Amino acid sequence: MAAAELLSDEGYRADGRRPAELRKVRARMGVFAQADGSAYIEQGNTKALAVVYGPHEMRGSRSRALPDRALVNCQYSLATFSTGERRRRPHGDRQAGELALHLRQTFEAAILTELYPRSQIDIYVQILQADGGNYCAGVNAATLAVMDAGIPMRDYVCAGSAGLADDTPLADLSAPEEAAGGPVLVLALLPASGHVALLQLSARLHQQRLEAALEAAAAACRALHALLDRVVRDRLREVSAALGD
Repeated sequence: MAAAELLSDEGYRADGRRPAELRKVRARMGVFAQADGSAYIEQGNTKALAVVYGPHEMRGSRSRALPDRALVNCQYSLATFSTGERRRRPHGDRQAGELALHLRQTFEAAILTELYPRSQIDIYVQILQADGGNYCAGVNAATLAVMDAGIPMRDYVCAGSAGLADDTPLADLSAPEEAAGGPVLVLALLPASGHVALLQLSARLHQQRLEAALEAAAAACRALHALLDRVVRDRLREVSAALGD
């Protein structure tokens, strides 16, 4: 799909969305009773699962313990069945390692790690179905899982992507839109403060076009914040009702 084909003459994308429209989001928390926190999210056809353990004592070498804060350990993987291509090493490839590093940097900016010195927090994210915005869905699922674990955060972390069809910014890119060859911007945002936890761009952009794509991604993050907040409030009501019984 060429960049010129991303938008129809009527202003619709291939999947029927308007340029700023997000894919449908479904999410739930507490999907694994054995974990301290867990969450599942669907953003369009992209599906992600996140599981959190901790804070707990350091595992392995105690020399890795940080005296003033918790160590955030992250793993990111694509399930072997997540795409049409057969993946031989879902845990060991280079891209997964880079995304795990991005995930750790993102949540180190959001979790109040100073409350848990010399401890460890583990965040595991797996993409069950990959159809664009995989890392973003993983971040959003991890945010819900960290909150489900009761770990204090400065704010929600919401992640969204954006691209351009000529000069028209597109929010929340699908896999065909990402594969069209245009620039892809990924933003992880703490919405209340406006703090940027992660900003990644696949190609160079003129400043004016960059600002348009960045605002589209930020608007997607703010819209996702409202959706995730609703999921958290529903979970609180569910837990409160269970405790009341």
